[in-house]
Amino acid sequence: MVFISALVLGLLALLALLYNVVNEAFGLTAVENQVEPASLVLKLQEDEMLVMAAQSSEDDNVLAENIMGNPNAIGFFGYAYYQANQDKLQALAINGVTPSAETAESGDYPLARPLFIYSAGQIMDKKPQVAAFINYYLSHINDEIDNVGYFPASAESLDQAKANWLKANKAEAGPALPAVDPASVEGKIAVAGSSTVFPLTDRLATRFAEAGYGGEITVDNIGTTGGLRQFCVQGKADIANASRAIKTAERAACRSKGLEVVEFRVGADALVVVVSQENTFLKDVTLEQLQQIFTGAKNWSDVDPSWPNTPIERYIPGADSGTLDFFTETVYGGVELADLSKDELVTLIQTTEDAQGRKLLVSKGKLRQLENEQLFFEDKFLTLDPEKHAAECAGPDAPNRCSLPARDPENVYNLVQELVVAPKVVATWPLVDSLFKRETIEAEATEKFPNAEVEFRSWITRDFIRKPQASDPTLAGVRTAILGSLWTIAITIATAFPIGVGAAIYLEEYATGTANPLLRRVNTIIQTNINNLAGVPSIIYGILGLAIFVRLLEPFTSGASFGAAADPTTANGRTIISAGLTLALLILPVIIINAQEAIRAVPLSLRQAGMALGATKWQTIWAHVLPNALPGILTGTILAVSRAMGETAPLVVVGASTFITIDPDTVFAKFTTLPIQIYQWTARPQAEFRNIAAAAIVVLLILLLSLNALAIVLRNRYSRRFS
Repeated sequence: MVFISALVLGLLALLALLYNVVNEAFGLTAVENQVEPASLVLKLQEDEMLVMAAQSSEDDNVLAENIMGNPNAIGFFGYAYYQANQDKLQALAINGVTPSAETAESGDYPLARPLFIYSAGQIMDKKPQVAAFINYYLSHINDEIDNVGYFPASAESLDQAKANWLKANKAEAGPALPAVDPASVEGKIAVAGSSTVFPLTDRLATRFAEAGYGGEITVDNIGTTGGLRQFCVQGKADIANASRAIKTAERAACRSKGLEVVEFRVGADALVVVVSQENTFLKDVTLEQLQQIFTGAKNWSDVDPSWPNTPIERYIPGADSGTLDFFTETVYGGVELADLSKDELVTLIQTTEDAQGRKLLVSKGKLRQLENEQLFFEDKFLTLDPEKHAAECAGPDAPNRCSLPARDPENVYNLVQELVVAPKVVATWPLVDSLFKRETIEAEATEKFPNAEVEFRSWITRDFIRKPQASDPTLAGVRTAILGSLWTIAITIATAFPIGVGAAIYLEEYATGTANPLLRRVNTIIQTNINNLAGVPSIIYGILGLAIFVRLLEPFTSGASFGAAADPTTANGRTIISAGLTLALLILPVIIINAQEAIRAVPLSLRQAGMALGATKWQTIWAHVLPNALPGILTGTILAVSRAMGETAPLVVVGASTFITIDPDTVFAKFTTLPIQIYQWTARPQAEFRNIAAAAIVVLLILLLSLNALAIVLRNRYSRRFS
C-alpha cells in the first residue's frame, strides 16, 4: 500500500512538472519589430521607382503640369488633382475598373485608399485650440469633401473618429461631439503632411478662420512621411495629414516622445494613374503592367509590343509622400522580404535607418565586423580595403574569411532579420490561457501593445535546436548546450562504467575470499566508503573536481601538456574533460553498488560448474557471471547516467560557462550543458527567458529519454539472461 501511494505521488509530481513545462513552452506572444519587413520591401521598391522617374515632387500640381501634352508621360496622384485637370488628363482603368465614388467605396477599384489626420491626447490637452479644430474638422468634413473632390468616409468610420476624439479628450461619450465656437478659440495650430489631404485640411482651416477663429493656423504640404516626422520626432506639428495609416515605427517614435497617437479617418480617395489626352494607346492597365511601367521597363513596347517603342517618362510623388507609399504597397504588395535578392538584402543592411532617421541600424563598425568574419561577396567589398585583404590572405595567419565562401542569401536574410527587423517579444501568455482566453489576451495586447502582432508560438523550433546562445530570447538556441552535454556524458560513461564494473567484480569475486586479515580489513573500509559516497551531496563532488581536475591536474585537463589548448595564454582546467571526470566520480559509487548487486544475484552453481569444467576464475567470470549480471549492471548504469545528465551544482563549481556561443570541438574546450543553460535562463528577469527555459527542459527530457531508450535496447540485445 505504501509503495502504491508513493508511486501515485511520484506520477502526480511528474504530471505537474510536465504541465508547467509544456504550459510555458507554448502559447501566445506579442512581438514588436524594430522595422516591419513590409516597410523594408516598400523602401527598396520606392528607391527604384525614384531612380527611374523623370521627376518626383511633393506638389501634385507640378506632376500634373509635366504630364499634360506629353504622350509618353505617366504618373499618379489623388483624385482631386485629376478632377481639377481632367480636361487635359485622362484616368486609366486598372484591371478594367475606373476610379469613381462608387468603385472607391465598394473597394472594387484597386487604388482606393483612406485619408487620415493624426494628433495626440497630450497635444490636445496642452493646446485646446488643436482639440477644437479637430472637433470642427470632424463635424464639418462631409460639408466640404465633395467640393474638394474626395469621397466621404463611411458613417461607421466617422463615428469611430468622433469616439476617438471624445476618449482622447476625456469627454463623456455620446452620439455627437460638443459644439465648438471658433470665435472663442485662440493660439497657433501647426498642420503638416500629405499633399493629398492638404486641400481638404486647407479648406476646413479656411472655414474655421471664417467662422471666427482669431489665431494662426498653418498647413504645410510636405508629404505623409515628412508630416509624421514633424509630428512624432521633431515636435513641429500638432496635426499630421496622412494618405496612409501610420506605420509601426512611426507610432513607436511618437511613443518615445510621450505621445499616444490618436487616429481620425476623414474620408477616402481614389489614387488615379493618369496620362495626357494626347496618349492614344493606353486606356486600361493591370497591376502587373504597372509594376513593369514604373520599375522594370525602359520603353512602352517592353510592357506590350503593340505600344510605341518610345521611352517611358514617369512623374511620381516624392520620397516623403504617403501617395507613393500607398501606390507601392498596392502595386508591389505581393513581394516578401524573403523574395528579395542577396544584393537587395545587403542594401537594406547598409542603408536602413532608425525610426527617427538619425542613424543607421547597422553601424559602419558593425558592418566592418560582419565582413571581417565572412565576406558578403566574392568579387566586391563593402568596408574592407581590397589590397589589405589580399595581403592578409597571403600571410601566414590568414583570417577565416579568406577560406570561407561568401555569405549565401539565407545567411544575409538571417542578418536582416536579426539586425534590421529585430523582432522583440514584449509579452507572453501560457498555453492554457492562450487556448481558453484568446479573445481577452488579444484585447489586452491591442490596448497595451498597439504596435505588436499577437501570434501563437512554439518556443521549441528547428532554429532553437540549431542556434547557439544569444542575448535575445527570440534568437537564442541550445545547440552549444546539447553538444556540451553529449561530450560531457560521453566522458562520464567512458570513465565510470569500466572502473565501476571492475571495482564491483573485485569486491564480489576476489575480495570476499581472501584469507589475509589486513586485506579483508582494507576491503571492508573500501566497501564502507563506497556505500557512504553514494549519499554525498553532488556539490561536494564539484569541490573535489575543482581541487583535483581543475587545479591540481590543470596541465592535463587544459590540454597544455599535449599542446592542445585552444589559447595557451588563457588555458585552464575548466574544460569538458574536468566536467566529465567530476561527474564520473559522482556516479561511480552508484554504478559499483548496482553492479555488485547484479553480480551477487548470479547463482553460485554457475561459477562452480565453470570451474568444474576446467575454466579459470577469470574465464568463469567473463563467460558466465558477467553476461548474466549485465542486465542489472546496465540498469544501474542507466539510472546513474540519468542523474549525471541533470546535474548542475558540480558543473557550476568546476566552471561551466553560463554564456558561450562557440561549439566544443575537443575535450579541452570550454563548455556549457543543458542544465546550466536552463539555470542561467531561469535566473533572467525577462519573462521570455522562462519560456525558452521551459523549451530547453523539454529538449533535455527528450535527450535523456532517447539515451535511456538506446541503453535499454542495447541491454536487451546484448545481455544473456539466466534461465
